[in-house]
Amino acid sequence: MRSVLLVAHTSRAQIMTLAMQASARLRAAGFEVRMLEKEATACGDGSVTVVDEVCAAEGTELVLVLGGDGTFLRAAELARPAGVPMLGVNLGHVGFLAEAEPDGLASAIDSIVEHNYTVEERMTVDAEISVDDVVLGEAWALNEVSLERTNRERMLEIAVAVDGRPLLRFGCDGVLCATPTGSTAYAFSAGGPIVWPNVEGLLVVPNAAHALFARPIVVAPSCIVDVDLLSAGHEAILSCDGRRSLAVPPGARVRARRGAKPVRIARLAQWSFADRLVTKFQLPVRSLREASGSSTDDLIAE
Repeated sequence: MRSVLLVAHTSRAQIMTLAMQASARLRAAGFEVRMLEKEATACGDGSVTVVDEVCAAEGTELVLVLGGDGTFLRAAELARPAGVPMLGVNLGHVGFLAEAEPDGLASAIDSIVEHNYTVEERMTVDAEISVDDVVLGEAWALNEVSLERTNRERMLEIAVAVDGRPLLRFGCDGVLCATPTGSTAYAFSAGGPIVWPNVEGLLVVPNAAHALFARPIVVAPSCIVDVDLLSAGHEAILSCDGRRSLAVPPGARVRARRGAKPVRIARLAQWSFADRLVTKFQLPVRSLREASGSSTDDLIAE
């Protein structure tokens, strides 16, 4: 039996209604529909298979996500270990990671049933925290790992090295190491560049740095980025996709590198990344003259 894991944002009635519709449509096509217990209870759907988070996506064909980017990132925690592709239906605000809008849900399910989709792999970033070469914690992210200060009254003093070679040192609110997928998320808000998702690399983006040179940089996907927390008595926190956090003690090193496992994303149509940027960010693709109806000839005539 073909199987799909359905992940939905449970706080909105509209999403729960759409989740039940999606579940019914998939089961009518012969699919087993899995859901986590909390979400299945919220939907009131006793026809789904309730599964545990640890093995929720194992053996499934796809993870169908109903919600915004936050829900998509939560679902990635379930899909990545199993290597299962994800397909998002945007029921949030920007929904940059989603493939379909709510009015396209039925069509998206038909594409799943007909196996009419492609799968692309997105690189992730792995991070570890260590003190004197003793590893204290490990984490991963699809968008970014972000070293952030916990004491709002004092800045972090950090040193950045790439492949063991010193590169930058400054005081700051923090520093991000982001993937191309994450270039349109927190890294973009911090002043980083937008990077096409098929360009492999890691972005290093200082956050509110006090330095003459504190520009974002892009390094090769094979590079290892070390961020040393220099301030004595200054603790920090490492945030992964804004969902998972680890404490970073004074004197610790955060090492970021290309993730060992990618996240797989299902695509329904050949929608270019440029079109996605224009649509999601509402970018102006017409000049002011075009928008006002003026032309060069009109201006010369005047």
